[in-house]
Amino acid sequence: MRAWRRNSDEPASRSTVCSGGTRLAVPRPERQPDASLSGGRSLELRGVPPVVPPRKADPMPARRAHAAVEGAPDLFADFEGTPPEAGRLFVDLSVPRQEAKSCTRCPLYKDATQTVFGEGPEDAAIMLVGEQPGDQEDLHGRPFVGPAGQVLDRAMAAAGMERDKVYVTNAVKHFKFDRRGKKRIHQRPTNSEVDICRWWLDIERRVVRSRVIVALGTTAIRGITGRSPAVTSLRGKAASLPDGTRMVATVHPSYLLRMPDRMAAEAEFSRFVADLKLALKAAG
Repeated sequence: MRAWRRNSDEPASRSTVCSGGTRLAVPRPERQPDASLSGGRSLELRGVPPVVPPRKADPMPARRAHAAVEGAPDLFADFEGTPPEAGRLFVDLSVPRQEAKSCTRCPLYKDATQTVFGEGPEDAAIMLVGEQPGDQEDLHGRPFVGPAGQVLDRAMAAAGMERDKVYVTNAVKHFKFDRRGKKRIHQRPTNSEVDICRWWLDIERRVVRSRVIVALGTTAIRGITGRSPAVTSLRGKAASLPDGTRMVATVHPSYLLRMPDRMAAEAEFSRFVADLKLALKAAG
């Protein structure tokens, strides 16, 4: 950490003239050192605002009271029309999960069967964030239970990551699709839809407060950081976010399903497993 030094020509104090002509010596304020990110291998994401308060040791179980917290960062300042309750911290996700069922913040709710909220331990050290629910997830109301979820389960098992110890969610909570006959074809959410739904992801992050977040694809990266860098620019690193959380970026498991070449798909699956192992290592 760089230390600030006062210039030798700069006086240690400045004088102030009070009423009556009395001159008092007033010490100059000390210059503050630069804030720095946590040590270790990190990647600075410039321009990304803090999203959640850093994990701290909490002696009281009710550390996240279901009430507004004075001085807490406004995570939703970049959204227009944000209601006052957005700044609340919750004891758990039961209230947000219930409120999300009636979410109408973007038009995606109109065609989706239901909201698909995240699931898993609310003190999980690792959070997995995907893009959005698929067809099966929309019907069952749970994240990653379709074909992509099966690939994810296989990769997690190969990496030694237990699903019941990980919090799993998506950047967008409603299924966006194009209907073609009887089929519902997945459509990628727009940046605007991802940014609007970040409302719910931020709440999940504030409650769970995982040490590591695995971003499954570029949409997940945007939901986490508010930016859309390519996965390839972040992959293979445990990036340090401004709030102290580490982020491991990798591909979405559905990408592996779309690869026509079997050998290429197997090689990519091995890289995917390696990314999950990196997340485990970063989580300690």
